[in-house]
Amino acid sequence: MKHSSTLTMLSMAMLLSACGGEADSTQARGPDPKLPEPQRGLLPSMKIAEPVAWGEQKPTVPEGYSITAIATDLRIPRQTLVLPNGDILVAEGRGGSAAKLKPKDVIASVIKAEGNTKVKGGNRLTLLRDAEGDGTYELKTVFADNLNAPYGLAFADGKLYVANQDALVRFDYQDGQTKAGGPPTTVTDLPAAINHHWTKSLAISPDGRSLYVGIGSNSNITERGMEVEIDRAMVWQIDAATGAHKPYATGLRNPTALTIQPGSGQVWAVVNERDELGPDLVPDYLTSVREGAFYGWPYSYWGQNVDTRAQPQNPAKVAAAIKPDYSLGSHVAALGVDFSIPAMGEKFADGVFVGEHGSWNRDNPVGYKVIFVPFSNGRPSGEPLDFATGFRGDDGKTRGRPVGVTVDPKGALIIADDLANTVWRVTRNK
Repeated sequence: MKHSSTLTMLSMAMLLSACGGEADSTQARGPDPKLPEPQRGLLPSMKIAEPVAWGEQKPTVPEGYSITAIATDLRIPRQTLVLPNGDILVAEGRGGSAAKLKPKDVIASVIKAEGNTKVKGGNRLTLLRDAEGDGTYELKTVFADNLNAPYGLAFADGKLYVANQDALVRFDYQDGQTKAGGPPTTVTDLPAAINHHWTKSLAISPDGRSLYVGIGSNSNITERGMEVEIDRAMVWQIDAATGAHKPYATGLRNPTALTIQPGSGQVWAVVNERDELGPDLVPDYLTSVREGAFYGWPYSYWGQNVDTRAQPQNPAKVAAAIKPDYSLGSHVAALGVDFSIPAMGEKFADGVFVGEHGSWNRDNPVGYKVIFVPFSNGRPSGEPLDFATGFRGDDGKTRGRPVGVTVDPKGALIIADDLANTVWRVTRNK
């Protein structure tokens, strides 16, 4: 009976989506997007990703670049880390335990599941090594297992940090090591009850003293109440030596990836914004994360645009909300970010790469690619550029979904694809 009920609700959702007739639109991107009026309805538009295998195909990259699958048959790769000797660590897993509150939540979970891999999460770190330096990673071995939905990764001063869904942990690491010497040490526990947004993103300060952890909200827009949002929808700053932590910035609904800007040491994030205000609201964004700043969630979005669903209202918080730096477009589901280096080529030398996992809640899908946001004088400047595309083809089939992106100092971009369970490597042709 339960299975039949779910199928009935799914059929209703697809019918409503088809009847909605969402028109094509150019999403507002950049530092000053023009936002449409909110749209509310019985159900948001939903679109199944229709996964298929890559086969002989692979993602499309710009002329003068090549892309290679350097690891396959992984168990849900999320984020990657290039170690000092060039080895690559891959965090694999799936987390979350949030109960469904309403029929639409059940429908959405079914549709999301259709667009995800059916592979069981690895709860591990896999190490990749290219011993010959020829671009072929001939070693693929488990570095550490029995983790709890690992996601964020960072390294400094012989310490490897991993953000599990329930705790920030640390391994001692020696150059060239292929397997952890033992179980990790807990630096500090992280909020894990419900875990509607379970991913814990991670970055480390240049001096290795401060860790930054992005912690997502426990709801779309406080439908579980504000009590379960304590210590969530924010970036924590954690003392690497003691584990002492404090809120660094708040009002960030789901900061899914963090990175440190070279030179300035400024923390940057990509953030997934709220749903159910229409196909072109609210923009996911790239932003510098300013200490002590409030970015709006749940009371407002993109500055002082009030979200009346958040009750009770808080005008003082709305007045304090600052605008993010750069709109990526609504529902693109940005899950990866890293700063580029000159070795990536003149066109892509100054800026950030962003991995866009792709929408599930628009009739016309967006995301499903890796983009490059150019910078000038340390700030985003200009239109985003496509860098790796074809994860969702013109045939409507989805072959991959980008998550983490990591710039290799050798001049390559590492892309984790959690649908194809593949790690891709993009390099300039010589």
